Amino acid sequence: MSKRPLEGIKVLDFTHVVAGPFATRVLGDLGADVVKINSESRALASNMPEHPFYIMWNRNKRALALNMANDEARDLCRTLAEQADVVIDNFSVGVLDRWGVGYEDVKQNNPGVIYVQMSGMGDTGPWANFVTYAPTIHAISGLTSLTGVPGREDIGIGYSYNDHQAGLHGAVAVLAALESRRQSGKGQRVDISQFEIGVNFAGPSLLDLFASGEAAKACGNKLPYDNAAPHGVYRCAPAEVTTTADERWIAIACMTDAHWRALKEVMGRPDWAEAEVYDRTAGRGANSNEIDQHISAWTAAQNDYDVMKICQAAGVPAGVVQNGADLAERDPELRRIDFCHKIEDIHPVVGQTYADRLPIHFEETPCDAYTRVRVLGEDNAAVLSDWLGISQEEVGDLTEREVLK
Repeated sequence: MSKRPLEGIKVLDFTHVVAGPFATRVLGDLGADVVKINSESRALASNMPEHPFYIMWNRNKRALALNMANDEARDLCRTLAEQADVVIDNFSVGVLDRWGVGYEDVKQNNPGVIYVQMSGMGDTGPWANFVTYAPTIHAISGLTSLTGVPGREDIGIGYSYNDHQAGLHGAVAVLAALESRRQSGKGQRVDISQFEIGVNFAGPSLLDLFASGEAAKACGNKLPYDNAAPHGVYRCAPAEVTTTADERWIAIACMTDAHWRALKEVMGRPDWAEAEVYDRTAGRGANSNEIDQHISAWTAAQNDYDVMKICQAAGVPAGVVQNGADLAERDPELRRIDFCHKIEDIHPVVGQTYADRLPIHFEETPCDAYTRVRVLGEDNAAVLSDWLGISQEEVGDLTEREVLK
């Protein structure tokens, strides 16, 4: 079997919640030996090994339980860090320094270490000590103000979008720093601000301000920079449902006049669509609300997947608004590649778990092996033996003295 790209790379993982664990999950999927540091005192809420967040973001890692309130545990942790290729955390600034595992401590005996810090606001500056989670990062970075609908700029994003983007940035940063070390022989500290990542993705608000002097406003499903129409999400059959979860919707985005002409054919060339004013993008943009009403009336009587298929067959960009059940049980492409992969090793507490596959397909070094999330301290003996050569008897002694906990 071919080796995965990052096999042999040791990662000491102090991350929690989503952003950091997502970064290290990517590294684990790529073959790195990721050792997740946790403890009984920290195994709360989303940092509990049985929590859905934890199960989702911590596959392909080994679990080491260290009681960081214990001086000997902190010494052991520093020794592990001195063996690591990568140390990564997304704590607030200064936590690892207080544990004696800060960059300056580790690099003394491990000058080649890649030390990645993924704090909310970055390591320096007036907001460096802010406590942040996804909703606050979305708000302060400008993402919330862009993702509502006109008149409701407070709606924002309903899931941890910036956490996932930060995780990808963290993984990319590690790969770049490893390549830099391969060329120069030098390690380095990498400071990642999740706030700056959010601002990076809120680019349109800055672009509008620089170009016109006015900040961009929330525009719902419309394009903020173009008159493309129809460009929206439209209700499909059934017209009457008992809960919002039962509603079916489809996105249709006509970016060109050719798309519009094709959509007219799909709809059977209704009389309203033949109005000359709709022939050009500018005319459709100026009358987009009227067009949306007509298209909504047409889609309301149609099955969402049927609309998508006939639109796509005609070259019209269209996609069903799929929910979790659609993705896990119905989507033919995801079923074809076994995207929601059943992990054979049954979790001793929660039972069957699944892996959403790494969406990168390597031809020569496939990354399609997935191990279940580990329970607290499950790999204490194996990790300490592999990384430090500590015997089973010594591990038992460390456990009795509550160094491992």
